[in-house]
Amino acid sequence: METLAKTLSELTQPGALYEKLPDNRLRCYACGHRCLILDGHDGICRVRFNRGGTLFVPHGYFAGVQCDPIEKKPFFHVLPGTLAMSFGMLGCDLHCGYCQNWLTSQALRDPDSGGPVRPGTAAEFCQLAVAQGAATVTSTYNEPLITSEWAVEVFQEARRRGLRTSFVSNGNGTAEVIDYLRPWVDFYKVDLKSFNDKNYRQFGGKLDNVLKTIEQLYQKGFWLEIVTLFVPGFNDSADEMRQIAKFLAGISPDIPWHCTAFHPDYKMQDTDATSVQTLLRACEIGRGAGLHYCYAGNLPGRCGDWENTRCPNCGETVVERCGFTIRSNRLTAAGTCPKCSQAIAGRW
Repeated sequence: METLAKTLSELTQPGALYEKLPDNRLRCYACGHRCLILDGHDGICRVRFNRGGTLFVPHGYFAGVQCDPIEKKPFFHVLPGTLAMSFGMLGCDLHCGYCQNWLTSQALRDPDSGGPVRPGTAAEFCQLAVAQGAATVTSTYNEPLITSEWAVEVFQEARRRGLRTSFVSNGNGTAEVIDYLRPWVDFYKVDLKSFNDKNYRQFGGKLDNVLKTIEQLYQKGFWLEIVTLFVPGFNDSADEMRQIAKFLAGISPDIPWHCTAFHPDYKMQDTDATSVQTLLRACEIGRGAGLHYCYAGNLPGRCGDWENTRCPNCGETVVERCGFTIRSNRLTAAGTCPKCSQAIAGRW
């Protein structure tokens, strides 16, 4: 752990998302914690730290790189059937007991976590993305908000190469970080983990921060998709499903809602996996609340038509999927339904 901490402290540069305060203190704006960091101390994320009144932030390395279908992020209304080149660093501002990426997200917090750190440049990564045939680059695996400065450097290089950009995030943002990202991020996925503040506080977060971030992302014009991982006995009541669906529909009925299945992981090995019936109920509740695009995820081929995109006007299936595979895409070049010409929300 000490060796990893030393390595990460060297792979840094001065950050942008903070305010200088008297006595070499500073206020970090990368995430909703808005950490007040004293000289010589770290923020909650453990990877942003104050040295002499300057905020140092992660820079110049990758802890994970992978090329996948963009549907895996998941984005279902963005460039169907294309590839996304993903990268991650280390650290997170939350500590979810069921995290599937805990080896990277909980680095410096959990002694069993921590992965290989590979120094690299934004240009090298984007060159690899082009070579792999990716259309998008994605900041993911750890919490990208706390490594926003590095993500923007990568995204600036990606834009020069004609690539799209995306964030896969817990949504614990601030107005400052959203404005910082807006010129450089095309697509944004938020994990809305619960509609119960007590649940969020178990992870070290606050529900209100995430709800405000979702509202601001939509208002600022990001393409936005929402994921809720339904964990048995934690957030899978019909009442909580209705609250989430009502909130999202109140922002826009065109926001896609991915209702995904939990499997035992990390510190929640004894919790049952999510059933098909739970996902179907969530999707039906979402549709009943007025959402046009509800999806059942993580159980490919077992949730019927809820993996497909249907026209909200005539019901025609316009994109057929199984898991992350596109079986057919009948959208017109203008992104409309081929049967009734209804515009299908997305970035096609």
